[in-house]
Amino acid sequence: MSGGQQATWRMDEALTAAIRAHRSAGRQRRFAAGAALYEQGEISPLFYFVEAGMVQVSILRADGTETILEYMGPDTICGEGAAFDRLPRFSSAVAVEETVATAFDADRLGDLFAADPGFAAALLRATSLKQRVLAVRLEQLVSREPEGRLMELFRRLAVMFGTDHPGGRLLVNRLTHEEIAAMTGTSRVTVTRCLQRLREAGAIDLVGGRFLVRDRPTG
Repeated sequence: MSGGQQATWRMDEALTAAIRAHRSAGRQRRFAAGAALYEQGEISPLFYFVEAGMVQVSILRADGTETILEYMGPDTICGEGAAFDRLPRFSSAVAVEETVATAFDADRLGDLFAADPGFAAALLRATSLKQRVLAVRLEQLVSREPEGRLMELFRRLAVMFGTDHPGGRLLVNRLTHEEIAAMTGTSRVTVTRCLQRLREAGAIDLVGGRFLVRDRPTG
């Protein structure tokens, strides 16, 4: 993913502001491209608020296949679930470009939560939203054809990052076929074929190299 690539996850401004306001409770860290913020299987109380850069969160399956969960850009958090439950992490987070993030230690936030319950509530809501998306993606992976998985991803990105365009929402994200495949549990070849079928069905289109998610199929 290039340095200018857009993320696939974002938080609303209220959540972002509630977490950003307490950055002084954490420690700012810098990660070079390719450096791990945390690794799958480790146990750690740390979680991260991304301030600049891009972080890939992914799962490495037993067969060696990597499934990308999200690309986390600025003003997002990652790793908070395992930081609080203190169980082995189910995913890894790696900086795909130079990244600045604030590391919070979940074991040291008790007094801050007591002083500002809104901070705790913001973290809980952010975690709950991510769990909901993961549940939807799991349902898609086990019950839908590849076209359905791609459309679920495109529709979610259209809500989070799309801009209004005649006939639908134009994605600002620029994902490669390989990245789409890794996020939808398919292969690059399958993604290429699915995209062609979805374009023929009028569900999506390409405008200036970006995907247009149509309000209604035109086919």
